[in-house]
Amino acid sequence: MYLFINGSFTKKEDIQISPFDHGFMYGLGLFETFRTYKGHPFLLDDHFQRLTESAETMNINMPKYNRDETKEIIEELLRLNNMEDAYFRWNVSAGERNIGLSTDQYEQPNTIIYVKPLSLAVNTEKKARTLTIRRNSPEGEIRLKSHHYLNNILGKRELGDAPGEEGIFLTAENVLSEGLVSNIFWLKNEKLFTPDLSCGCLNGITRQFLIALAEKQGISVEMGRYPVEMAIDADEVMVTNSVQGLVPINQWESKVFPGNKGNWFRWANEQYQQQASCLWSKQEL
Repeated sequence: MYLFINGSFTKKEDIQISPFDHGFMYGLGLFETFRTYKGHPFLLDDHFQRLTESAETMNINMPKYNRDETKEIIEELLRLNNMEDAYFRWNVSAGERNIGLSTDQYEQPNTIIYVKPLSLAVNTEKKARTLTIRRNSPEGEIRLKSHHYLNNILGKRELGDAPGEEGIFLTAENVLSEGLVSNIFWLKNEKLFTPDLSCGCLNGITRQFLIALAEKQGISVEMGRYPVEMAIDADEVMVTNSVQGLVPINQWESKVFPGNKGNWFRWANEQYQQQASCLWSKQEL
């Protein structure tokens, strides 16, 4: 398996990083996960916009994003690993510095691009389960897609390894936040609802895409702070992330939903599949 580190394509067993990298020592690291569809990195511009903005928050000086150069790296990793499509994790850590908290800008971050095979799978329905562990509050103003993942790991331990289930986090104030590795949406009376960012959820790239898609089609979208009972009372429920795409929920607690037979899901998923192999940004909708 070939990965990419700081400008070089390298076999995974040959990759080394310093124990003084502050991404390792203090969690000062970020990542974006995305996938390709027929070789196309879906919503790549949006992923790098979020990555760049998050790096500024962490005081990490990233190279300016260049779509063509980034696309070439992705294509070469697919070629070297003999893959048509793949899961990618584009990881940026602060880089080396002495022990101790630092306020200076990190000028030499470490970039590692991980890759693993991923097929063009058909959406699989999932059951939702409300987790008892609460979603922690973000370290800063909003949640970043950072190395701080203990809350997710504890949630995963509670949920277990069943592939057909997704855990749903509530906040300490008992309002909905997000899924274990996803954002959550529900439809009620032809109106779309999702928690807002004050609930500690990640501003997911697929979340942004689905909101933009709905608004373009004249579907009302409301973001706010909602009790779990409101979502369970919905007509349809869906979770989203950048690797699995749009995933319908067919059961939550004792409530049964239409899952992949729901009219709203079928429409949204058809739109998603049409755009997945060509769209660079939600702005192109």
